[in-house]
Amino acid sequence: MKSVKQESGHAHTVEAVLQRIGSDRLGLTQSEAEQRLQQYGPNRLTPPKRRGPIERFLVQFHNVLIYVLLAAAVVTALLAHWVDTGVILGVVVLNALIGFIQEGKAEQALEALRHLLSPQASVLRDGRHRMIPAEQLVPGDVVTLQSGDKVPADLRLIRVKNLRIEEAALTGESMPVEKALEPVAENASLGDRTNMAYSGTLVTYGTAEGVVVATGDHTEIGRISAMLGQVQTLTTPLLRQMAVFGRWLTAVILGVAAAVFAFGVGVRGYSFHEMFLAAVGLAVAAIPEGLPAIMTITLAMGVQRMARRNAIIRRLPAVETLGSVNVICSDKTGTLTRNEMTVRTVITADAGFEISGVGYNPHGGFSQQGQIILMDDYPGLGELCRAGLLCNDAILHNVEATWVIQGDPTEAALVSLAMKANLLPEWEREEWQRVDVIPFESEHRFMATLHHDRVGHAFIYLKGAPEQVLEMCHHQRSRGEDEPLDLPYWHDRILEMASRGERVLAVAFRVTHTDHCNLRFEDVQEGLTLLGLFGIIDPPREEAIAAVKECQEAGIRVKMITGDHLLTAQAISRQLGLKHSDQALAGTKLEVMDDETLRNVILDVDVFARASPEHKLRLVKALQSQGRVVAMTGDGVNDAPALKRADVGIAMGQKGTEVAKEAAEAVLADDNFASIAQAVKEGRTVYDNLKKAILFILPTNGGEAMALVAAILLGYMLPITPVQILWINMVTAVTLALALAFEPPEGNVMRRPPREPGEPVLSGFLVWRIVFVSVILVVGTFGLFLWYREQGAPIEYARTIAVNTLVMFEIFYLLNTRYMTNSVLSREGLLGNRYVLIAIAVVVGLQLLFTYTGPMQQLFASVALGLHDWGWIVLVTSSVFVLVELEKSFLRRRKEKAPPRRVEPPVAAFERFKPRRVWPAALILLLLGVGVGSWIWVQFEGEEKEAIVVAEAERQARPPAEPLPDTQTPGVKTPSDRETTPAPQQPEVAAIPLPEKEKEVPERPEMVPKPPIKEVEEEPEQIEVSPAAKTVTVQPGDTLSQIAARAYGDPTQWPLIYEANRGKIENPNVIIPGMELTLPPAPKNQD
Repeated sequence: MKSVKQESGHAHTVEAVLQRIGSDRLGLTQSEAEQRLQQYGPNRLTPPKRRGPIERFLVQFHNVLIYVLLAAAVVTALLAHWVDTGVILGVVVLNALIGFIQEGKAEQALEALRHLLSPQASVLRDGRHRMIPAEQLVPGDVVTLQSGDKVPADLRLIRVKNLRIEEAALTGESMPVEKALEPVAENASLGDRTNMAYSGTLVTYGTAEGVVVATGDHTEIGRISAMLGQVQTLTTPLLRQMAVFGRWLTAVILGVAAAVFAFGVGVRGYSFHEMFLAAVGLAVAAIPEGLPAIMTITLAMGVQRMARRNAIIRRLPAVETLGSVNVICSDKTGTLTRNEMTVRTVITADAGFEISGVGYNPHGGFSQQGQIILMDDYPGLGELCRAGLLCNDAILHNVEATWVIQGDPTEAALVSLAMKANLLPEWEREEWQRVDVIPFESEHRFMATLHHDRVGHAFIYLKGAPEQVLEMCHHQRSRGEDEPLDLPYWHDRILEMASRGERVLAVAFRVTHTDHCNLRFEDVQEGLTLLGLFGIIDPPREEAIAAVKECQEAGIRVKMITGDHLLTAQAISRQLGLKHSDQALAGTKLEVMDDETLRNVILDVDVFARASPEHKLRLVKALQSQGRVVAMTGDGVNDAPALKRADVGIAMGQKGTEVAKEAAEAVLADDNFASIAQAVKEGRTVYDNLKKAILFILPTNGGEAMALVAAILLGYMLPITPVQILWINMVTAVTLALALAFEPPEGNVMRRPPREPGEPVLSGFLVWRIVFVSVILVVGTFGLFLWYREQGAPIEYARTIAVNTLVMFEIFYLLNTRYMTNSVLSREGLLGNRYVLIAIAVVVGLQLLFTYTGPMQQLFASVALGLHDWGWIVLVTSSVFVLVELEKSFLRRRKEKAPPRRVEPPVAAFERFKPRRVWPAALILLLLGVGVGSWIWVQFEGEEKEAIVVAEAERQARPPAEPLPDTQTPGVKTPSDRETTPAPQQPEVAAIPLPEKEKEVPERPEMVPKPPIKEVEEEPEQIEVSPAAKTVTVQPGDTLSQIAARAYGDPTQWPLIYEANRGKIENPNVIIPGMELTLPPAPKNQD
């Protein structure tokens, strides 16, 4: 006997499969089953190896910046600086905790696959039926299936009766598959293996028996499970960029710290111990310790905003990755479409009709060329809809405003159509009771039912494949009469419907007598009258059509990858508006393509049909090999490997399988493709805000590092200690930077192309801004520090001044950073983000605690300051706000005078400097000091701007001409009493006067023109009803044409009544008995 893994069974006859697997139609004996269970193992998937919580927590420390901080903690501990050690370790652990908590639960895709296996199975053992746990099934067992069962293993069917199986979760096929026994080709795709029932799929109709040919890991679900385990989860673009950035930054920082250490020991003659601490302080100052926390929390804010838009993000980096997506590969069934069959077209011998409404909701009506029609005007139409309802086994239930089906989805669509035609299923079935039925089977491809009414009438209704039904008909129904069948007419209509991707059903009838109680095949072989055709399709979502258009306008290509038929896929793609919808590829063609050929055609094809899980995975890999950032959407088991491999996997939350959800980074709670466009918008906004946060926080580190380097080079004591640096970097800078996470999106964020995946985090423009602001910060901070030291202030006092100066610089610069190139001198710019104002208030409070409370003074070696000290700090730090706004103004004027160039993204109008990777060299410049930074400023802006900056820097750094006021600075000794007079006690904190509230500034007119207002289509003119107009009460059985006949003597005047009562009547075919209708005056005859 062949191994189970090799035994597929679909290409062999039933007898051959039973012989090869060592079984028969009566199944196995209990003893044989027990032996095989020992041989093959239980029918379950091998559980995956899981990372424990400790391992997941330790992974959070795998970051080069964290390694540097840990090394600094070790050094400070060896030097017995325990406070510094404790603060550094606290920062590291805090970062790890944030990442650990946000990561949440571990990957559970394989666990979800295990839950897809049916818990119980009906099996033949020793020739008798018995229920056993599905885990005990073995190859050779004969399993019994019936409607509602979940298939417990991979089965080769050996007996079928009207069997249909829902395989959408496995193959993507939108309609249940009719099963048969005949062998199929060896290379047949999964969806074409009609003699197989696969584990995890659902029986929707009929009964069957099948022999188990594969269990556990050897089933199709097990194969997908193995693929999931082998699929590599890609690092997101942001994480790759930040990893490169972190390595370069660490190398530069360590190199500069080593150079400064060597200079201090070798040139200045400082002690080894002293310079080691200085080098550690320099490394701590230059490393943006708060950046990982800012990134994590900013991404978490994006997660919350996306959740409000029904996009649930399971892994934080997926937020930013959504903003860089340039290709969306979407499954069709349930994603771009509703996975609810809908009758779209009805054809009779007299005319064709379009049906409104989607899904199983019976809200909708009939129209011709956009005009609503009355059923009374087309008697054959009502007869056709009644036939589709009676020759039908499906039932519709309204459960909490949601229509739920019981039975076959195609038949449920016919029930919904009948309700749109004002037919009540319960009443019709009671009035026309079913006497007998010939069930649908693939051998004869039709279903027929026999019905008797209460007054002696009897009919046979039949529906099925159109080519089969046409052969059984000699006549067609037209205008209430039978006439000879017009075959060319019907063949043309069938081709038209098929070209639109519709599944076509034909319906016929035959009059019989009430003595006829047994329906036989001979009764329907000939003599039938054709009533018409139904065109059924799983239609695209209306919102998906708009979302596809929005994605294409944002530079994102949408590709449809489905397991459905090629013709259906092309029809849906045309309705969605996909580009290149005519150039579709089927799975059979993908099979014969090598990877290189696929790479060459992948960008020119947007529709892929009959795709297997391997095909979807290959397509995603091919797109990624072309440098594309790929988002994959889907809801089925067959989508899971591609969802995991994609840069962003997006699963459907309502109809998606647990496997798909667990393999994805994001889940759409409303199953709405349109939510993807909103998620992309949020992703782009998150990335913009991250760049703003980086642009804000790095100058703080640059200013600190420059100040330390300047102090060492000039032979001064360090202006700030390592623990004070950590206070600035981890508390004040992070608090202020987080306010930028709440910045609203740019006005045209969805009208610009996606950013390039390889685009560096720091473009040339951002590097320039960081260096420019760092220079301002170091000049102001180190200048005030030196000035206070020259005035005789103790080192603790001068360091407290330096810390507060840096923090106040941050506050002013935060306002600048809200807009990268536009001015913030407006009401919106200064007050438009309330979180910025809250962050400023919080940081001011924290700095007061830092400066004036005892515990903080002991921890950070700070002292209390006087009011005039704050005056000097505010005066100096406000210069950054003025200088950055001048720089923005200069750059805007320079751009306006420049010749027109290509259209550039609005978030950074000067990103044209980005092609050159100048930032590693610029980072070195960042740490070299004021002179080098000023030189870059001169080269970038010209002599005039240099003069402004130098003059401003000199004015800030120059000591005041007048001596200090008579009131001595608290804690500062004069030369005469420095040795004899003890320092006075620190004064109480003086109240800081707050400025008066500014007058309301009128809102500036918007610079970006508003989008044109769409013209509202005028409502149809209502017919005026005179005060003397009559009313009428609708009686049971009344129609609008009958009421018009009684009121005006002319049934064709029904539109007058319909228009006068538009607020009451939604569908002219449905009027409720007891309803009061207004009768407008009869129109005057015009000769």
